[in-house]
Order: sequence, then structure tokens, then C-alpha cells
Amino acid sequence: MSLAVREARERRHRRVRGKVTGTADRPRLVVFRSNRGIEAQLVDDAAGKTLYAASWLQAKSKGNKVEQAAEVGKLLADSARAGGVKQVVFDRGGYLYHGRVKALADAARKGGLEF
Repeated sequence: MSLAVREARERRHRRVRGKVTGTADRPRLVVFRSNRGIEAQLVDDAAGKTLYAASWLQAKSKGNKVEQAAEVGKLLADSARAGGVKQVVFDRGGYLYHGRVKALADAARKGGLEF
């Protein structure tokens, strides 16, 4: 990833983080995307704690990265619903909302999370 692309993502991420915060009632759904996979976690910013997390390493799907991202979204939604969380705020981490990030968000919505 070139320096300009990385700086643009970090700039977008800072802008989003200035507006989005998570609470215990409505945690922040954080997305991290790497070249190999994708991870997501629900964070309570008020307490500074991660409530739930899911990773592409836990996904049983051996398909392409978009399918793995959808599986991660489903896993996160299942664990959050089991813990009583229904509403979240979405933090795409400066990544563009398409491809793997969109697949994860759509699967989390299908799994019962509202955002």
C-alpha cells in the first residue's frame, strides 16, 4: 500500500472516529481489514473495553475473502445477540464501504444487529 493511500485511509478514519463513539448500550462495531483477512469487534469506548470479537481465522468458510467477511459478520452478530446487544454504531475504520466491509456489515445486519 502506497504512502498516499495509507494516509488517506488514516485521515478518513480520524474523521469518522471524531463523530462515532460506542457505549455499553450501543457499542461501536470496528472493522479491521488486512490483505489476508478481516476482523471485527464490538467496543465500549466509555469503559475502554472490547465486548465481542470475531476474526476470519474463526470462520469456517474456505471461500473467497468476501465470503469469509460475511461469515465474520455473522459470527459477531451471533455472539452479540447472545450477550443481549441489538444496536451498534458502525465504524468502517476509514475503509471504503464496499467489498469485504460491506459484506461484513450486511451479514451483521442479517444476523440481527441494527445500525
